[in-house]
Amino acid sequence: MSTQALDTQAATPNRTTEIALLLALATLWGGSYTFIKIGVETIPPLTLIAARTLIAGGVLFAVIRWRGLRLPRDFAAWRRFMTQACLNSVVPFTLIAWAERSVDAGLASILNGTTPVFVFLISLALFPGRRPDWRKGLGVLAGLAGIGLIVGVDALSGLGHAVVPQLAIVAATIAYACAALFGRHFSDMDPLLPAAGSMLTGTALLIPAALVVDRPWTLSPAADSLLALLALAVFSTALAFAIYFRLIRTLGSVGTTAVSYLRVPIGVAIGLVFLGERLGPTAWIGLGLVLLGVMAMTLPEKSAASPR
Repeated sequence: MSTQALDTQAATPNRTTEIALLLALATLWGGSYTFIKIGVETIPPLTLIAARTLIAGGVLFAVIRWRGLRLPRDFAAWRRFMTQACLNSVVPFTLIAWAERSVDAGLASILNGTTPVFVFLISLALFPGRRPDWRKGLGVLAGLAGIGLIVGVDALSGLGHAVVPQLAIVAATIAYACAALFGRHFSDMDPLLPAAGSMLTGTALLIPAALVVDRPWTLSPAADSLLALLALAVFSTALAFAIYFRLIRTLGSVGTTAVSYLRVPIGVAIGLVFLGERLGPTAWIGLGLVLLGVMAMTLPEKSAASPR
């Protein structure tokens, strides 16, 4: 029986539960932008992200031990963990945290929601002979147009101070796309192992940098920032990973990608309600284009493919 058939068969009895978990995952990841926004108010970005990866890595490591799993001991595996950490946490986490000192959480969630667009573009560059479904091409154009409306309008209006942080979020999105492609190297492992391994190696890189740059022992973070950090690490990182890996097994990889566009409006809504943020007219149009683009990117292709 095919993997897709097994996914469908496993998900059918508890479809309502799985959809609820999908919405929960979108909420956890959508809320991460608000947690970061609150956290960086009194905690420098490097220290915030170092603590995030440390706490999340510790939680995931505890889950691995509870499940009776063991992290690999060979150098090659940890080298891949290090690469994945740079692409999936060290670089994008830090860029987003730095950018959110001046960029609204809702805007960050819109820009970061275009990851599938960049996954498609990078895959096309790596495999130029591939002929994609026309809907995915339209999705790329819509997603890039949405980014252009959000970032480009500020540039044209002379508000240059906002352009660099927004482009930093776009760069983080490209790093996430590379991480998604590099993650195929872990297909022979239990998904929790690369998740924990990349978090722990990311911590090993970030902690020394935070100690040198921020000198965290001299900081006096506010209680709100500390609570936001704890929520970011435990809920939006460790718990989100656990839910994501369950959904991969029950809804299948295609169904789980729905979180890519569900988290965008949820992230915007959380910023509007809890932080009092407001989006301009062009940003709303950009949001609509991003949603259309990512939805088109996550639809399965019509062209028939030979069975694996």
